[in-house]
Amino acid sequence: MALFKKRTVGKPGEWYYCLEHKKVEEGPECPAKDRFGPYATREEAEHAMETARERNLQWETDPRWHDAVGRREREED
Repeated sequence: MALFKKRTVGKPGEWYYCLEHKKVEEGPECPAKDRFGPYATREEAEHAMETARERNLQWETDPRWHDAVGRREREED
């Protein structure tokens, strides 16, 4: 008996963006390693790459995530 049941069929209303095929799919059609989601709507899934770019930019420019800068500022005080 398997410890975890592998879900092969998606739930209606769950939307994913497949990175491999560059398409939106309802329910997971492709492996988890190849997709973003789940999203509540098809429109959210359609903008998955744009959302990822925006979040990456926020992370890259967030001073809380750049310890080297914070250390230098503390050393100068």
